[in-house]
Amino acid sequence: MSETVRSAPGSVDDPDNDAHASRWKALVFIALAQLMVVLDATIVNIALPSAQQDLGISDGNRQWVITAYALAFGGLLLFGGRISDLWGRKRTFVTGLIGFAGASALGGAATGEAMMLGARALQGAFGALLAPAALSLLAVMFTDARERAKAFGIYGAIAGGGGAVGLILGGFLTEYLDWRWTFFVNIPFAVIAAVGAYFVIREPAGGRNRSPLDIPGVVLSTLGLVSLVYGFTRAESDGWGDSMTVTLFVASAVLLAAFVFVESKVKAPLLPLRVITERNRGGVYLSLGLAIIAMFGLFLFLTYYLQIVKGYSPVKTGFAFLPMIVGMITGSTQIGTRLMTRVPPRLLMAPGFLVAGLGMLLLTQMEVDSSFAGLLLPAQLLLGLGMGTAFMPAMSLATHGVEPRDAGVASAMVNTSQQVGGAIGTALLNTIAASATTSYVKDHIGSATSKPAAQLVELQGMVNGYTSAIWFAVAILVASAAIAFTLVTTGKPDMTATTGAGDGATDEVKVPVIAH
Repeated sequence: MSETVRSAPGSVDDPDNDAHASRWKALVFIALAQLMVVLDATIVNIALPSAQQDLGISDGNRQWVITAYALAFGGLLLFGGRISDLWGRKRTFVTGLIGFAGASALGGAATGEAMMLGARALQGAFGALLAPAALSLLAVMFTDARERAKAFGIYGAIAGGGGAVGLILGGFLTEYLDWRWTFFVNIPFAVIAAVGAYFVIREPAGGRNRSPLDIPGVVLSTLGLVSLVYGFTRAESDGWGDSMTVTLFVASAVLLAAFVFVESKVKAPLLPLRVITERNRGGVYLSLGLAIIAMFGLFLFLTYYLQIVKGYSPVKTGFAFLPMIVGMITGSTQIGTRLMTRVPPRLLMAPGFLVAGLGMLLLTQMEVDSSFAGLLLPAQLLLGLGMGTAFMPAMSLATHGVEPRDAGVASAMVNTSQQVGGAIGTALLNTIAASATTSYVKDHIGSATSKPAAQLVELQGMVNGYTSAIWFAVAILVASAAIAFTLVTTGKPDMTATTGAGDGATDEVKVPVIAH
């Protein structure tokens, strides 16, 4: 038996009824916006060499095309989530879309290095508004357990597979049109999503957090996250022992420790510690962040392996990622969604991460002449199936049991764990791979008696570097599975019970209670 308290239940003017009726249409535009943000993280990678040449960006500064986006996005996510709770999720969502479209237009029209880097930073800033607003809208609009499972299945598939879609789209646009279209393509995505969201989304009444903004928390969290992400970026290019890299990590630790202290003392914190200390949400943030480390590192290695070692074109490389996308969509919408209401989430997340780890384990057998159909295809399918199955309950649990007034910042935390995980994955695994490659070439180059033999040793060294790093990715996914199984202790959703919106909300919101 369930009960929902409203001012005029069932009336035509009841805003919650409007929100309920339009939720599936709203999902289309939320999913479109999420796809745009996620694929933008990888679509620019393939276009970067062409853009660098056209704009005269130096080798030393080219990383900033990626880093400027990552720093702004990762550093401002918690602030964006809090703005979403304060200002309203729909308004924040539409504003983020319009700003992202404008920044993309600026990037596509860039005439020099400064304009390009500024556009990328703006994209990251508006993405930090958009991403938590999108996830928190789903959290407050889909409250029935079965419908929530379907909605988060779709969202999880996009969050997991969007990066691979970006590689396909980036390769196609770069090869057949121009690198500028990797920016311009965001504009129709954003315009359609913004117009649709404006007319379709009806945010449920109540649940705003109108407390004053925690300025010290904003400053400390932003500087701490920027230092952390930039530290890993520096480590990739300058090494872990570089004085600036070490300084950035120390600064990040101090700033984030100060942030936690401030949040425990202020009356209206930016990130209420209750959001991350609840073991299920904490387990999701940690296990998902670790899994993303493994996944983003793999995107990098497979892209280089296919293009440099196997000689694939950008378009062919993009399409070579299709098995992973198919696996993710299947795992998320067919396995995760169907089982979410029948089994406890940890029995989806932990096995999902282990299946993904099995796919990674296959890739440790990669060699210069490895068959796509014999090795890469089954490995990607397993990786996609596992990640898709695990992502779906993880995305749903990111806002499990959270008060509506905290939905935005809880959503920002899952995005933060993904963004920081992506930065760590790229830097950490790339450093391991580079070190292993250098060591292999040094040990074997002496036996090469001709130029072709020397080139073969270099290719073998690259592949050896990739497989060495992938072994670490396998271990990381096993750790993700262990964390999910240990910390995520909720049972399957109770399909009949309801709970209130919590302190500070003006209305009660119908949500599924998770049985312990």
